[in-house]
Amino acid sequence: MNYYYKEIEHLIKRNEVNKQVRKIQDNSEDLNTKWEIGRLLVEAQGGERRAKYGYKIIREWSKDFSKLYGSGYNTTNLKRYRQFFLSLGKSATVWHLLTWSHIREILPIKNENERNYYINLCASNNLSVRALQTEIKNNSYDRLIDKPNNVELINFNNDMNIRKEIKNPILIHLNEYETINNEKELQLKILSNLQAFFLQLGNGFTLVGNEYKIINKGKLYFIDILLFNYEFNHFVVVELKFRELRQSDKGEIELYMKLVDKHIKKHFHGNTIGIIISKEQEEFIATCVSEDDIIPLTYRVFD
Repeated sequence: MNYYYKEIEHLIKRNEVNKQVRKIQDNSEDLNTKWEIGRLLVEAQGGERRAKYGYKIIREWSKDFSKLYGSGYNTTNLKRYRQFFLSLGKSATVWHLLTWSHIREILPIKNENERNYYINLCASNNLSVRALQTEIKNNSYDRLIDKPNNVELINFNNDMNIRKEIKNPILIHLNEYETINNEKELQLKILSNLQAFFLQLGNGFTLVGNEYKIINKGKLYFIDILLFNYEFNHFVVVELKFRELRQSDKGEIELYMKLVDKHIKKHFHGNTIGIIISKEQEEFIATCVSEDDIIPLTYRVFD
């Protein structure tokens, strides 16, 4: 029992310290911690079948955790984390798109099909907590005319088919008398026209950051542009080279992809994708790099 106590305390301590410094991974890390706490509680109670008889452990441990780390780890919440693992344990590719407030509204729903319906509804439509509450209050699931016998959770972990998604050529619009003379100007041009840039890459892209900083073994690395595709559940590393593509560029972006995998990507995310934009004479060439595919594409500047 001491092992599980220390493991849960370690998760709580790490979670509370990191809350102040999290950015894009904040919500996923917080939910993953709650899920892991739930998993460890179920194991400490003797497994899923016997877990419902082990509330004594939760009552005892919650006193310590609440005293040390606040009411977020009281008896009621530890029971919720346990229920989170038992109810949504198989839906890791979906629940990271929700917040804990969403999940708290969904957990009391005992019918799995109904629960899956509301999870899918939130994930697909980016519902606010208030909108979710309204859907549940209005019995949205029960009012379905053609209610399916089995509601499967949406799979957001599909393999990303770049050939189908990305446009070719991709156009970079320049205003009159505007030029791009270096990598910094190219980055600023893309960042100032993100919506048009994303649409040409495909659907579901959002910006994580530019000049994104990662520290690995004491060394500092900066990724020119880091994207995330919420439809395919992939991070996308974009590197800009205001020159012809070199063989070493592929190795560099593969390094950045590995750093993203090591420091940012979670177990429920798909394979990280890389895009190198290089300048070949008067055109920008985008080379896409994945684990088993390299696809050259053309970026065309127009005014």
